[in-house]
Amino acid sequence: MEGPTTVALGASAGGLEALRQFFDAVPADSPLAYLVVQHLPPAHETLLPELLQRHTGLRVRQAREPMRLEGGHVYIAPPGCWMTVHEGRVQPRQANRAAVPAALPVDELFASLARARGPQAIAVVLSGMGHDGSQGVRAVRGAGGWVLAQTPESAAYGGMPQSAIDTLCVDRVGPPQELARAIAEYAGAPLPLMSRGGAGEALESIVAALREHCRQNFSHYKPSTLLRRAERRMLVHGLDDIQAYAALLADSRQEAELLFKELLIGVTRFFRDTAVWQRLRDKALPALIERHAGNGRMRAWVAGCSTGEEAYSLAVVFKEALAEVAPGSRMTVQIFATDLSADAIRTARRGEYPASIGKDVSAERLERFFERAGDGWRVGKEIREMVLFATHNLTTDPPFTKLDLLSCRNLLIYFDAALQHRLVPLFHYCLSPGGLLMLGSSETVGRFGHLFSSPDPKLRLYERNVVTADASPLEFPLKSVAPPTSTHQELPVYSPNSPHINLQALADHLLLQEFAPSAVLVNEAGDILYISGRTGKYLEPAAGKANWNVHVMAREGLRTPLASALRQLRTQPEPLHLKGLLVDGMEGGMTVDVVLRPIVPPSPLKGMVMIVFRDVPRVAGRRRRHKPDEVQAELESQLQRAREEIQALREEMRTSREELQAANEELQSTNEELQSANEELTTSKEEMESMNEELQAINAELQSKLDDLALAQSDMKNLLNSTDIATLFLDNALNVRRFTDQATRIINLREGDVGRPLSDLTTQLRYEDMVADVQHTLHHRSLTERQVAAQDGRWYSVRIMPYRTSRNRIDGAVLTFVDITAAKTAGQALEQAAD
Repeated sequence: MEGPTTVALGASAGGLEALRQFFDAVPADSPLAYLVVQHLPPAHETLLPELLQRHTGLRVRQAREPMRLEGGHVYIAPPGCWMTVHEGRVQPRQANRAAVPAALPVDELFASLARARGPQAIAVVLSGMGHDGSQGVRAVRGAGGWVLAQTPESAAYGGMPQSAIDTLCVDRVGPPQELARAIAEYAGAPLPLMSRGGAGEALESIVAALREHCRQNFSHYKPSTLLRRAERRMLVHGLDDIQAYAALLADSRQEAELLFKELLIGVTRFFRDTAVWQRLRDKALPALIERHAGNGRMRAWVAGCSTGEEAYSLAVVFKEALAEVAPGSRMTVQIFATDLSADAIRTARRGEYPASIGKDVSAERLERFFERAGDGWRVGKEIREMVLFATHNLTTDPPFTKLDLLSCRNLLIYFDAALQHRLVPLFHYCLSPGGLLMLGSSETVGRFGHLFSSPDPKLRLYERNVVTADASPLEFPLKSVAPPTSTHQELPVYSPNSPHINLQALADHLLLQEFAPSAVLVNEAGDILYISGRTGKYLEPAAGKANWNVHVMAREGLRTPLASALRQLRTQPEPLHLKGLLVDGMEGGMTVDVVLRPIVPPSPLKGMVMIVFRDVPRVAGRRRRHKPDEVQAELESQLQRAREEIQALREEMRTSREELQAANEELQSTNEELQSANEELTTSKEEMESMNEELQAINAELQSKLDDLALAQSDMKNLLNSTDIATLFLDNALNVRRFTDQATRIINLREGDVGRPLSDLTTQLRYEDMVADVQHTLHHRSLTERQVAAQDGRWYSVRIMPYRTSRNRIDGAVLTFVDITAAKTAGQALEQAAD
C-alpha cells in the first residue's frame, strides 16, 4: 500500500490535554500522518487546530475538504463531521445524526483507516466517555494494524480507553507521551520478521509454549499467521529477536494467554459479501425450506462465529426466505454458533452492537429484527432464540451432525493444507444429503470436489453430494474427558474387626452376610456410601480413575433402569420395584429384581436411597431347551421394558422442559419489563453523557483560550505601564474600564473603582469640563485635546480619543495624560524673554 503510515487518534471529554501531551512527544520531523477526531457539537467552531499547533512542529490542518494524505501533517476533523480515509485521501463528510442519533466518529475513522492502510494503520484511543472506538480497534487489529490506548488512570475520563482495552485488541497501554514515543519506535522498527533467519526454528518453541500454557494446539496453523502475530507481541515488548520472544513465551503463562487471544481475534460483520447472502436468501434457502416442509425443523452450524454477526445474519435471512416461500409456516431453524474464544462468545450472546452496523444492515432489517439499546442496537429476541452459542474447538471437539447448512467462512485460510484436507471430508459427513456448505471468498473444497457440487463457485456455496462410504478419508476429532469424580465424603463402612464389638453385633453381622440380599446405599448423585453383601455380580469397577458411583459401576442391563428410577425417586417418595432385569455379568447373564427404597428417617440418612438386588431363580433345563417361542417372548419382554424406559425418560424430559419453559417465560417477562425501564434510563443517560462530552471538549478549548487571553492582558498591562503615560479607559457609559498605574497619580483611582462613573472620581486637575469633552468625543467620534493645569502647579496634555474595537465599532473612550510641565515652563520663559 502506497502512502505514509497513518496514526488515527480518537478523543472526547478531557481529550485536549491528552492530545497536547501526545503531540509534545511527537518528533518535529515525524514522517507519519496523524488524524484527530474529537466529539464536538456541530455548531461549535473548534479552536483545536491552533491549540495543537503550539505543541507540535508538524503542520496542523482542518480537513474541511478532501485532502491528500501526507506525512508530517496533522489533520483535524471539522465539528459535526466524520472523517474517513479513502484511496490515499482524507474525506470529511457531514454526520447524519437523523439516521444515527448517537454518531460514533472514532469508530468510523478507525474502520476506514483499517480498510485503506491495513498493516500501516495505527489507532490510538485517548480520554473520553462512552465506548466510541471499541469497534474500530477490532477492524484495525484484524487488518494487521497496531492499537494503543491511554491508561484509564491517566485520562480525565477513562470510559473510551477502558472500552477499547476490554476488547482485548489493544497492543499497548500507557500515558499519551509514552504512546507517542512507542509509535515513533514502531514506525522505525526493521521488519518483517519472516525475512529474518531463525524464525522457523523458533516456531516450534512458540507452538509448544501455547500447547503447555493454553492447552491448545496451533501446529496446524499457517506459519505466516503465527509469525505475524508473534511479531506484534515482540513490538510490545521491544524485542527484535524471535528466539528471545520464544524464551519469554516459554516462561510466561500470561504472555502465552495474550498471544493465544491475539491469534483468535476475528474480523466479521453483518452480511459480509452481500452477493452470497442474496443468493442464499433468494435461491438456496427456499430450496431447503421446500425440502424440509414435512419435518418443520432445520439445523445449521456456524463454525468460527467470532462475535456472532454471521450467525445472526443467517437467522435474519432464514426468516426473510421463510416469509416469502411459506408465509405462516411454523418451520424453525436451530443455529449452532461456535468459536474458540470465550470472550467472543460472551459478546455474541449479548447480541449488542454499535450504531455503525447501520452501514451493513438495511434500515428495514434494523426496524424489523433489531431493537434500540442505548446508542446502538440489540438483536431482537426472536432472532436471538434461534441461535445457540458455545465455545468449541473445530479441530478437537466432536462436530455437529445432521446439518442442513454449515458455514465456515474465512477460517480455513488460517490452517495448513493438512488440516484443511482433514476438515473438508468432516464437513461432508456433518451435512445431510443436499445440505449446503458456505466457505469464504478465498476458500475452496480443494481436491474434494467430488464430495460437493456448486452451481456458482464464485460465491463459495457448495451442495453435498451422495458418495460411497469409503470415497474419502474421514478423521473424527476426539477430546478425552476425565471420568467424573465424586465430591461427596464417604460414610465409614462397618468393619467386623472394629473394637468394642459385642456378641450380638457379631451375630447380626454374620446373619446379614449369609441371608440378607446384596444392597448398596447411595446419595442423590448416585455415589456409593455403603455396601452390604456381595455385589460383584451387579457392580464392577470402571476402567480408569477409581470412581465409586452406581451409574458408572452398574453392569449392562442395570445402568439405564437404575438411572431412570433414581431420577423418578426425586419426585416420588414411594419405593420402586424393577423386576426381571437381564444382567450381562458373570456366568453368561442372569435375571435380577431390584428394589429402590428412599430413606426418610433417621435424619443422618435422609435423602439417601437403598438399592437391594435379588437374583431370580432359573428354571431347570431352561438353557438346554431355548424354545423359539420362549426366546421370542423374552426378547419381546426386553423390548417392552426398553420402550417403557424410553417413555419414562420422555415424560420426565417433557415435564422438565415444560417447567423450565414456564420459569423461562416468567423470567423473560420480568426481564423485558426491567429491560424496558433500563433502556429508558440508559437512553437518558447516554444523551446526558453525549452532551456532557461535548460541553467538556468546548470547556477545555475555552479554558485554553481564557489562559491565552489572561496572558495577553498581562502583556498589555505591562506594555502600557512601560510607556510611563497615564491612561484611562472608559466604556460608552463613561464608567472606568481599565487604567494604568501612572493614572493613579492624577486621578484618585484604585482597583475597586473599575466600573465606577467618571463623574464620581476626584482628580488633581483643574478640568471641570472633562466629562463634557468625553461625551463630545463619543458623539462626534473625533479627537479632543486640552492642556490642563493641576493643583500642584503641573501641566498635562489631555487627549481624548474614541475606543475602537477590532470590528471598528466605538465602544468607549481612551484618555491619556502627558506631563508637559517642562515644556509649559520653557514656553513661558521664552515669552517673558521676548517681552
